[in-house]
Amino acid sequence: MILANLAPGQVGVVKRLAGGWGMVSRLAAFGFTPDAKVEMVQNFGRGPIIVMVRGTRIALGRGEAQKIIVSPIVEGGE
Repeated sequence: MILANLAPGQVGVVKRLAGGWGMVSRLAAFGFTPDAKVEMVQNFGRGPIIVMVRGTRIALGRGEAQKIIVSPIVEGGE
């Protein structure tokens, strides 16, 4: 599942990053590394999204969010 598909309040774990070297490097610098937990703060279905990763709120464009592959965490486990 891509990060852009998480609902507000939902948490996911980063599995991998897609895209070219520059995009992967940029996202990794923001803290989107494998096994990092990401919480969706704001997602209106279009436009930018806001996520919380490693204790920091980050605004991402929808295109950037589509490059982050996550596994959603379900209540009571993964």
